[in-house]
Amino acid sequence: MMPSSHTCILNKTTLIPCLLLLFFVLLPGQALALDGNDILRQVDANMQPQSYEMYRKLINIEPDGKKKEFVLYSLKKGQDKMIALFLSPASEKGRSTLRLGDNMWLYIPNVGKPLRITSLQSVVGGIFNNSDILRLDYSTEYEAKDIIDEGDHYVLDLTARTPSVAYARLKMEVDKKTLLPTNIDCLAISGMLIKTLHYSKIKDFGDGMIRPAMLETSSPLQKGYRSVMLFAKVKKRDLADEVFSLNYLSKVDELR
Repeated sequence: MMPSSHTCILNKTTLIPCLLLLFFVLLPGQALALDGNDILRQVDANMQPQSYEMYRKLINIEPDGKKKEFVLYSLKKGQDKMIALFLSPASEKGRSTLRLGDNMWLYIPNVGKPLRITSLQSVVGGIFNNSDILRLDYSTEYEAKDIIDEGDHYVLDLTARTPSVAYARLKMEVDKKTLLPTNIDCLAISGMLIKTLHYSKIKDFGDGMIRPAMLETSSPLQKGYRSVMLFAKVKKRDLADEVFSLNYLSKVDELR
């Protein structure tokens, strides 16, 4: 009697496909389980190209309403290189910062050599630190340990890949439709809330990139203070590796 067309014949060519079929039928929940790291990588891809340039305005707001503003021209390449040049105010013009992996430097015109800085320091004051200003891809610095489906958004529980990262953990809310971040709680290793980041004002930057144009932050450690980052002219740009070097820090303005 010949086997029916619906019967799996367990020979060398059909054994593996049949086992895979059985796996997906019996374990649909596990087979289709969400992968937080895949979502995090997609968030990064939606937020920025691998190599790009952009302009940003940083605004520090004090409890009495007083503001201090900075304008930066920034360049990023790959997953570990970023540079930012200060355009204003006049007192900061010409300064630049460089990040290569976990290492950061500040260049000040007329000073002998670039100065080492840390991720938790801030070259602009306010609530944004150097890690926020020289942000690499989230998936470069963090690993998703858990994911919760909250209906219209996911909550990713992210843990720093190395001790040098500014925040030991992040709780990131990701909009399901856009796969863009909306709110991020930045936590110490103890679980204490250091600051909250809020992305808003979704904008079309062209070339298929639709992402938030504003990032606001506040901290329970600095009550009454706020900092805002506004993004403009984010676009793809091919950049040579030599741009991201200590020797190039004095020449970044030539790239504008």
